[in-house]
Amino acid sequence: MINLPLVIALSTLLVTSLLVWRHSVWRMTNPSGLPLPPGPRGLPLIGNILDIDPARPWLTYNVWAERYGDIVYSSILGQRFIVISSAKVAKALFEQRSSIYSDRMAATLFKLFGANFITAFLGYTDEWRLHQKLFHLTLHPKATEKYQDMYLEGVRELVVNLLDGFMDATDELEGHLTTFSAALIMAITYGYKVTSRDDPIVNRIRRLADILVTEMSLERAMLFAVFPSLLHLPSWVPGMAFKGKTASTRNLAAEVKDVPFKFVKEQMAAGTYTHSMVSDLLQNYEDTIDGELEHAIKDTAATVYLAGAETTSATLLVFILAMVLYPEVQERARAEIDAVVGRDALPGFEHRSSLPYIEAILRETMRWYPVAPLGMPHATSTSDSYDGYYIPKGSVVMLNVWGMSRPSSDPDAARFDPDRHLLPNGQLSPDVNNAPVFGLGRRACPGRFFAEGSMWAAAVTMLSTLRFSPEVDANGKYVEVKSEFIPGVAIRPKPFKCCITSISAERERDIRASRQSF
Repeated sequence: MINLPLVIALSTLLVTSLLVWRHSVWRMTNPSGLPLPPGPRGLPLIGNILDIDPARPWLTYNVWAERYGDIVYSSILGQRFIVISSAKVAKALFEQRSSIYSDRMAATLFKLFGANFITAFLGYTDEWRLHQKLFHLTLHPKATEKYQDMYLEGVRELVVNLLDGFMDATDELEGHLTTFSAALIMAITYGYKVTSRDDPIVNRIRRLADILVTEMSLERAMLFAVFPSLLHLPSWVPGMAFKGKTASTRNLAAEVKDVPFKFVKEQMAAGTYTHSMVSDLLQNYEDTIDGELEHAIKDTAATVYLAGAETTSATLLVFILAMVLYPEVQERARAEIDAVVGRDALPGFEHRSSLPYIEAILRETMRWYPVAPLGMPHATSTSDSYDGYYIPKGSVVMLNVWGMSRPSSDPDAARFDPDRHLLPNGQLSPDVNNAPVFGLGRRACPGRFFAEGSMWAAAVTMLSTLRFSPEVDANGKYVEVKSEFIPGVAIRPKPFKCCITSISAERERDIRASRQSF
């Protein structure tokens, strides 16, 4: 016969012992005794995984920010998450305490796909520091100025392509923008001229980028970082079918690094090379280069394309969508260009400081729909405390860029309004977009100056030469255009129909005369 009082006593003792053990462990890891940041209550084992919108997690994080504040704690499958939805808090942690908040999650899944060479995926290691050194030598603000003529040549080729191949509503817009960004980055990184939309090197890189975006979601990367033993399961197990792609993807990743790099070395040996990021680095280290350094140059060059091409084309697609939806912004921008540059001339970088409204449009484009709404997750290398809360070592720290761009306190946040970046006197506000679209601290995007320069050149040139408007139907009425987006790690507008026409015969003539095909 069961001794019920004894069972109850033993059960109580067991539960009490577990609670005491858990509390003692907590005290050892958290000697200050501070509480974790507030957040939603999770279920045992799985945590908050069922609470998050898997397609648009930033929307969930916005709701949490409204409910719990700018710093929120959650967990998924035992992994601790800290979600930051305030630029003030993000800067305090990522800039003032960057030595703590500059790590990454374990690169278990990235290594399986052969993508662990990408700088953004590296931990806070000596390898990452070497990458940063190489980026600083070639992509710092002063160094990127030498690429300005290349930016303008590339966008003038884009304008001609749009006029010749996009006179009415087609699905070609995204293709033209992708080709422009790919050609520009390949020219700057490798001195390689893209001569067609089916360029074999570019197609190889695009295939790798598509696989990484599709297969390496944050949730999957986090799952295998926490439970790396799951990677030993065969590909026929439900949820493991992606393993059938890993071997071919690793080969593709190796080709993406090696083929264009080999092209540069062959061109340099023949004396026919064009100055580029890779050629400059090889010349800079000509007498001291070794295997480790050569691998780092390959890795950083491939990173520039993989990190920059898709985000640049997606941001320009957001820009054009905004111009279609807000024609008054187009007209005001052209008036500023005409007043500064003249009606017959083409704008250049010498005019940039005199075109504050164009700069405001670019800032607003990145705020309105940030193409990386959660940036790249950071990880804490040691425990920390902030504002009375305890932040454990190994926590994944998410930058809710979307929430910083569209705070609930701003009822007009969904409207595209460049004036929010201007002072009452019409000059550009010194307070740059509060949302850190290029990241913060030591992990800020090293190519941000190149990206900003190329996007400014594209925006100002297109606004000075092209008019974007909705498609007109058979009855002469505008076809409605909606701001709808494809979700993912990086978002982009869904295909939309619009008309693109020339607004100046003189500027179109000059564009065609000055174009230099990639």
